[in-house]
Amino acid sequence: MKIPAFTGRRQKKSKSPARKSKIQIPPIARWHPRTRQFVDWTVTVGSVLLCLLMLPSRLPGMELLGIGPNWLLIWVVAWSVKRTVWSGAFAGIVLGLLQDAMTSPSPTHALSLGIVGMLTGLIQKQRFIEEDFISIALIVFAMALVAETIFGLELTLMGDRKTEYIWTYYQRVALASAILSSLWAPVVYYPLNRWWQEMKLFEQS
Repeated sequence: MKIPAFTGRRQKKSKSPARKSKIQIPPIARWHPRTRQFVDWTVTVGSVLLCLLMLPSRLPGMELLGIGPNWLLIWVVAWSVKRTVWSGAFAGIVLGLLQDAMTSPSPTHALSLGIVGMLTGLIQKQRFIEEDFISIALIVFAMALVAETIFGLELTLMGDRKTEYIWTYYQRVALASAILSSLWAPVVYYPLNRWWQEMKLFEQS
């Protein structure tokens, strides 16, 4: 005996196009100039705050001999590499004061980061090194050594610690900080540099 097949009607799919629920953001070129400027400052300040939050963190792969990357130094190099000497120095001093607020104002980080911003601006201005990831990593490596040396000199001039202890400790700190900072420099440099380049093109157009 044959069992009769059930011939149910298939539900027809609606041919009407589905409505897009995603909000479409217009291209940056269509933004109002004040809106672009506001977003630019938001990105810049937000990146500084993110570097400040990352400074005391010790995530896996971000620590060597108990030392982490100097995120603020990386940011200062990324900012200063295409700007004037005074702009780099000013940015370094501001970020150094912010770091002092998180740690201790004596000795200050404003001096070391200010000199880092100034030297980075000089390197870019004279075009000693072409701009790529390897060059940026080398600049960050050298500037980390300069910053830690200046900080060690400040501790020595304070005179409340033994000079031998300071320099024995800061030799390891400077090398570890320079290695880690140079390795992580492209993570900060690439997105910020690309954003600032686009903003500069819109300003010139």
